[in-house]
Amino acid sequence: MTAHQNGTIATEVSHFLLNCFVRSPSWQLWLSLPLSLLFLLAMGANATLLVTIWLEASLHQPMYYLLSLLSLLDMVLCLTVIPKVLAIFWFDLRAISFSACFLQMFIMNCFFAMESCTFMVMAYDRYVAICHPLRYPSIITDQFVTKAAIFILARNVLFTLPIPILSSRLHYCGRNVIENCICANMSVSRLSYDDITINRLYQFALSWTLLGSDLILIFASYTLILRAMLRLKAEGAVAKALSTCGSHFILILFFSTVLLVFIFTLLVKKKVSPDVPVLLNVLHHVIPAALNPIVYGVRTQEIKQGIQRWLKKGW
Repeated sequence: MTAHQNGTIATEVSHFLLNCFVRSPSWQLWLSLPLSLLFLLAMGANATLLVTIWLEASLHQPMYYLLSLLSLLDMVLCLTVIPKVLAIFWFDLRAISFSACFLQMFIMNCFFAMESCTFMVMAYDRYVAICHPLRYPSIITDQFVTKAAIFILARNVLFTLPIPILSSRLHYCGRNVIENCICANMSVSRLSYDDITINRLYQFALSWTLLGSDLILIFASYTLILRAMLRLKAEGAVAKALSTCGSHFILILFFSTVLLVFIFTLLVKKKVSPDVPVLLNVLHHVIPAALNPIVYGVRTQEIKQGIQRWLKKGW
């Protein structure tokens, strides 16, 4: 198939090439080891957390079900991005088919939004636990978790599905080198000679609508939690409340800090290397995933004891 552009004929490309740090080849060498270690840590720690919650009857509670969902999302995001990046580093396998590229694009956008939504539900869980402790067992039930999971899945699939669809409908002629390690929407869409205004606007509006609303609700939940903690006068009540929501707050900091740094580097991209936003985008798919289960495992006594019992049984 051919397309005309400025009087010339260009053949539609059959696949894409991921241009992953080719301007900084030394980055590939130095990043491959820590990236592979982070990937193994993320997969191992999340798998351990999931198995522990599944095997330990004492952890069959709504809060830990939500944590299991977060671990599953982290594992899928890692598997979608990191193995391909490492294959590029080690074997120069830069080619990626159209279907694989747009599938990766969908999973990254959808699961990233699902993770943000899960944090929002977890913030509500902590709000009810601290501000309405007596009503907690009747509000945060297994049925609530099921409905929340359905909402998280339906909302984010529905709103993120147009992103790869809009991108896949563009015509790609002549240019097929993606200046990125992953099939990010705008990195791919820029290769087309078609007008990508709709793609750009939809991505921008969706990001601020979904992530923005989640962050606002998370901020509101923690504002109410802080206000409730300041009113607690019983000895040790504040410390207990902080312990209850501390792990979750740390996870949100991991999630939002890397994201904010990534956005900041995009805003000042003329002053930093083009590879820096690409690097941050890759790290954002593995660093929170590696740290999330460790934080909960270290800070949550029930999970720590569950892992210890599971390991003893294994030996």
